[in-house]
Amino acid sequence: MEADRSVLEIWGKSQLQGQVKISGAKNAALAIVAGALLCPEDCRLQNVPSLVDINRMSQILEALGVKIERQGDILDINASQISSDRAPYEIVSQLRASFFCIGPILARLGVARVPLPGGCEIGARPVDFHVRGLQGMGATVQINGGMVHAYAPPGGLKGAKIYLDYPSVGATETLMMAATLAEGETTIENAAQEPEVIDLAAFCQSMGAKIQGAGTKKIAISGVAKLHSTDYTIIPDRIETGTFLIAGAITHSPISLAPVVPEHITPIIAKLQAMGAETIAVAPNQLRIVPAENHRATDIETQPYPGFPTDMQAPFMALLSLSRGSCVMTETVFENRMRHAAELNRMGADIRVKGNNAAIRGVPMLSGAPVVATDLRASAALVLAGLAAEGTTRIEGLHHMDRGYERLDLKLQQLGAKLQRVPADS
Repeated sequence: MEADRSVLEIWGKSQLQGQVKISGAKNAALAIVAGALLCPEDCRLQNVPSLVDINRMSQILEALGVKIERQGDILDINASQISSDRAPYEIVSQLRASFFCIGPILARLGVARVPLPGGCEIGARPVDFHVRGLQGMGATVQINGGMVHAYAPPGGLKGAKIYLDYPSVGATETLMMAATLAEGETTIENAAQEPEVIDLAAFCQSMGAKIQGAGTKKIAISGVAKLHSTDYTIIPDRIETGTFLIAGAITHSPISLAPVVPEHITPIIAKLQAMGAETIAVAPNQLRIVPAENHRATDIETQPYPGFPTDMQAPFMALLSLSRGSCVMTETVFENRMRHAAELNRMGADIRVKGNNAAIRGVPMLSGAPVVATDLRASAALVLAGLAAEGTTRIEGLHHMDRGYERLDLKLQQLGAKLQRVPADS
């Protein structure tokens, strides 16, 4: 059954128990799959989540002439022959991360044509930082009719000193990938510090790239002539980890999660503790959530890493709507990213949105209702609210959920949640 032709029905108030397996990180995998374009030999990627977005990125590579085979969570990529420098509009328009391709294609071929990106409607995602950085490396970049045309100078891209006005993850990753094959040294100042940036750098290093400082505000890349074959394992998904921690908290269920990297979710753990929940390290890569009897309200402001992640704003709003007291949620990373508040209010939440602030007053209970997911993380917030609500919740817009969560409904079922996918017209 196609995801976008089905709805999710949730019968709330079930206790969860057991352990959930956390999948590979969506945002790391997307960049790393694009990064495989840099390598003229075989690349094997392990712990690749099975997601609509990963499938779309794979389709883009295949349209460029790359050979891809998938078995389970292993992706084998051979980009020895890139037969096209043009990424297909119909796929790129559905996936904003596809713009990552411009750096590797330009570095490998000297020319790249990539449509402006699409994806969730959660605000503007300017590509100015990517473009200015590539221009700093000597590229000529033109934008015509929604298509970005980039041309490297004779002899290829040149190392450059790049300063990002904002620590954009996409720009940091695009420019880091382009710099791996550029002549000389490139420095990226005010770089994004997300774990996914570190993972991409480690993947490139495993192919022979010379990168220092990933995870700090300054990344230095010494260009090499060619990269080589690798076998690389992708990190666990910190946003999926956070989502399941909230699933345990909102249903008052102590559940375990593995594999996890606790250092990647420090701000999530801190906010759960501020609300009265505890996370216990059962093993180095395993966490257990111990919920509070009544969670306390706490103010949250999203920030670039290592601050509180914007991708956890919606899931936390579901938990805060049932917490004791009042608080304010402030979104600083994306505008237009609070449309889930209206859907939560349909379930009985008391949330007032003004600009990029949401005033949340905790209520004693939520009630099941028909709701619509408006973006990827909003879908998770509504699932979490449905787990805690009285009665039945019916969620439309599951294509958003399938873009970024690997079998979220099945993983919750295995923990004891009562839910099922049904055809939209049933």
